[in-house]
Amino acid sequence: MTNVAYFAGGCFWCVEHDLGALSGVISAVSGYMGGTMLDPTYEDHGDHREAVFVTYDPAKTSFKKLVQFFIDHIDPTDTGGQFHDRGGSYRTAIFFNSAEEKEIIDGALMELDASHVYDRPHAVEVLPATRFYEAEEYHQRYAEKNPVQYSAYRQGSGREDFVNRTCQIREEKHIIWKEE
Repeated sequence: MTNVAYFAGGCFWCVEHDLGALSGVISAVSGYMGGTMLDPTYEDHGDHREAVFVTYDPAKTSFKKLVQFFIDHIDPTDTGGQFHDRGGSYRTAIFFNSAEEKEIIDGALMELDASHVYDRPHAVEVLPATRFYEAEEYHQRYAEKNPVQYSAYRQGSGREDFVNRTCQIREEKHIIWKEE
């Protein structure tokens, strides 16, 4: 049995790569979600966000762990995009498939704000899952197919340093996520 989850955290290459490396994740696919346009493309995806469709084994990881991991790999306080990617296509969101998932997301975001890892409250939107459109093939597994370009992009965007600093802050302040 497998479950699915959807995340928008800026550049889908980075979100796909990070979530795809998490134990229990079977696949992570880049695409577009949350908008009204039919058949979006990279050149024109209208009001959709770059998003990632995750298939995971609930016996090996939980939806809550996915949410926590995702939050630690974005800037959850940025209202205008992520790192040097700006605009609505790059704003953060976690999409829910059920009331139970929404409750888990809301709880994780409340826990994040209460932890004071950041000086500002989160700006992650919690939205109902809509139709997911898979991105073009050249975007899939971009980090694996183009490791030099991906590494330069990730480092140059500031994401790598930000994620490392967030982990360091959590360690310094002894802030850990609540377990199931």
